Amino acid sequence: MPPGSADSLDGGRAGPHGKWVGVTVSCPRCGAQVRKPDLMHSEWRCDNCGDVPPFHVAEHISTEIVDSMLGRPSPDRVPFWCPWPLPSGWMVTGVGWAGDDRRGVRASAVSCSGPEPLGGGPADVVLIAEHPGVGLGTRFAGIPGIDPGYLIAEALAGSSGHPGPHAKIKAAGHPTPLWCVKSPEDRSAYVSEAKGMWLYAVAWPASAGYFLAEHVVLHDLCDGVPPELVYGAPSPYLHGRA
Repeated sequence: MPPGSADSLDGGRAGPHGKWVGVTVSCPRCGAQVRKPDLMHSEWRCDNCGDVPPFHVAEHISTEIVDSMLGRPSPDRVPFWCPWPLPSGWMVTGVGWAGDDRRGVRASAVSCSGPEPLGGGPADVVLIAEHPGVGLGTRFAGIPGIDPGYLIAEALAGSSGHPGPHAKIKAAGHPTPLWCVKSPEDRSAYVSEAKGMWLYAVAWPASAGYFLAEHVVLHDLCDGVPPELVYGAPSPYLHGRA
């Protein structure tokens, strides 16, 4: 199914309230078209990357769509990280997941948009949690490879003048260090681990990374969706611009 085409979250079923939830489906590693399993292949596959867990992104965002995403069965629960409380002027602008009905959710993505901390222009942040080997975080960070371990090692090796982490947040109540890794000039990318999985925070423009200096607390939406959560127009980065 090419990116940009509409489908339901699971290939034909309606959401929990009987409404259809449109998604786009793409390769988590390169964003290209993916092919569904067939008689010859048991896995979803990308012509560029081989077998992959397909990345599904809801075309719009609302409480119902978030509930649909969170309701997917998975043997290992993947957190859907969301800053909570949201900083002033910020909104949730997208949600997605990588995986299929057989293996469950292997990665998640939540996008937020608001005023850029320094200049006041528009800013976007995408938070990604993933199991090793998915490659969704490196795709959005714009960095090579599938997993970021070597980049964290490089950041540590180059931090002789900066002995601590580049940012500190709380994830599910636990202090979590973030390391800034080399990424394209149009964004900033931070990497860590939380709940035994990779955690990425990717911000556009690059200066929007200062968002992470504002005492950010990440809440796992799997533990409950705050009724006061505010939703905005879909993030262009979660929908293919990244």
